[in-house]
Amino acid sequence: MSIIAFVGSVFSPYYASAFASQGAAVQADNHCAVNVALYGPGKRRWTMTERGSSHVQRGAQHLRIGPSQLEWRGDHLQINLNEISVPVPRRVRGTVRVYPDALCRYTHALDDAGRHRWGPIAPCARVEVDLPQPGLKWQGHGYLDSNEGDEPVTMPFKTWDWSRARMADGSTAVIYDVTQTSGAQTVLAERFKLDGSWESFEPAKKREALPSTLWRVDRGIRSDPESGAATKVLSTLEDTPFYARSLLQTRLLGEPVTAVHETLEPQRLTSRAVRMMLPWRMPRRA
Repeated sequence: MSIIAFVGSVFSPYYASAFASQGAAVQADNHCAVNVALYGPGKRRWTMTERGSSHVQRGAQHLRIGPSQLEWRGDHLQINLNEISVPVPRRVRGTVRVYPDALCRYTHALDDAGRHRWGPIAPCARVEVDLPQPGLKWQGHGYLDSNEGDEPVTMPFKTWDWSRARMADGSTAVIYDVTQTSGAQTVLAERFKLDGSWESFEPAKKREALPSTLWRVDRGIRSDPESGAATKVLSTLEDTPFYARSLLQTRLLGEPVTAVHETLEPQRLTSRAVRMMLPWRMPRRA
């Protein structure tokens, strides 16, 4: 499963339209959403209802968007979900708790101007999932991070690949591979340990191409430079005109790993056809 709380939904056609007319004066709080993606036989769900500022409350310890809320409670982040999936309206309701092994202070710019930044809050974590609707209850390993930007993601980025893998010792390896519209590249390869510390590692010099999706999104990853083994796509979880989420079998730091991988082609978000399709997956409640 994946949960993303958006304050200023970067994929929102409503936010893009407001930014085009108002520029920097547009309020991010007026374009918020809780995106929940569930995967599995008979349990697949997708929610991303955008809500206006009258439905948003936030403080140092909590964020409420419509009927859903994220709140720090002592040693964990509690996420109370109450959303409706699209395009088939089905309830997604219940609680997810994220217990960090440690909090991490790492942060890094993804573009040369420093307008877009990424940082893992709890790169190594345990999660408890209890969703009476659609009937899911399990515990496992989790990951919590944050992305923030001072401008639309379409402005500085041409391509964007990200992957995360849990290593044998419980640490988490993350690779960012970003190409800016200027042609400059940002490649980050970090291993986050259970105590919240981190160390950089050397990724492959070349990006290994993965099979394109049905929407012709060009995926790629920088796997182990000396492994000699090709990365295998185990499953394509999301296949959209501008974004793909996949499950991969690959090698990192000498280990075979299963990685979550995401590819974003931001420039496709400027397409009028794409913006006309988005409301079917991202309805808005002002």
